[in-house]
Amino acid sequence: MIMTTDMEYSSYWVDKKVIVTGGAGFLGNYVVDKLQKRGAEDVIVPRIEQYDLTQIESINRLFDDYGIQAREGSSNKKKVIIIHLAALVGGIEANRKRPADYFYANLMMGTQLMHEAWQHEVDKFVAIGTICAYPKITSLPFKEENLWDGYPEETNAPYGLAKKMLLVQAQAYRQQYDFNALFLLPVNLYGPGDNFDLQTSHVIPALIRKCIEAQERGDDQIVVWGDGSPTREFLYVEDAAAGILLAAENYNDSEPVNLGSGHEISIRDLVTTISRLTGFEGELVWDTSKPNGQPRRVLDTSKAVEYFGFRAETDFETGLQKTIDWYRENRDG
Repeated sequence: MIMTTDMEYSSYWVDKKVIVTGGAGFLGNYVVDKLQKRGAEDVIVPRIEQYDLTQIESINRLFDDYGIQAREGSSNKKKVIIIHLAALVGGIEANRKRPADYFYANLMMGTQLMHEAWQHEVDKFVAIGTICAYPKITSLPFKEENLWDGYPEETNAPYGLAKKMLLVQAQAYRQQYDFNALFLLPVNLYGPGDNFDLQTSHVIPALIRKCIEAQERGDDQIVVWGDGSPTREFLYVEDAAAGILLAAENYNDSEPVNLGSGHEISIRDLVTTISRLTGFEGELVWDTSKPNGQPRRVLDTSKAVEYFGFRAETDFETGLQKTIDWYRENRDG
């Protein structure tokens, strides 16, 4: 478990049973830690080894095992909240190689879980979407109303569209059943505990690992995909966890809400910054035969501020340094 030092408490969670799918993962560790700090005493983290959420039988067994009753004759004593973080995720190369897997797993996990949550009279369902759901070309900064303005960037469109169906489902179930489902859109996350596997990682952990390993080998260059022109926005993982819990506590609508930092940086500047912070002094070689991905990403985060008071707190370079330090200390594990 990744621990933080802040003291937190909210009476909201004291009498709740909370299921955090993906609670053993990168973001999930922080969400579970913050839940416990905020007073939650009944937190359930289903593991894939016991509960394959792409299978309806596993979902129903999860509810049965933890005493969450089906709609007919329901006698749930505690209010139940599901925070659905579980996802099959990866970087550009992983999405290019396995688009069907990324579509199927994410669609089936989310759709079936939300349906059964409604059937079992779960009180609130917090669905975590992805910035990849936005169109490839859209006005900046990305506003929630832009979500349907076009097709997502091709390399991760199957993943982005599968996650976006949770928004459609949340709005449909609220309209027909008055089911309290939320849909949040976090921007790219980073921080201690991230995935540093070069085959499946996202850009920040991949660059950190490349720079540190090149420095240790004495290499005079590293190769970076694309031409460095795309821009991205990043959100420190602990800030993302705080935003998710603020939404769960205070927001009761199915209008999508962005979670971000409001800080846009080009990939070229990102690589330069990580090189400086890691101490790598070699040349940056841009492999323009590789895809850039979406040209620009930066979010309008005003609704998160308005609806549940969320603002990112972690300075970007501070977050990068914490991530670099964590990797140096923990990479052998």
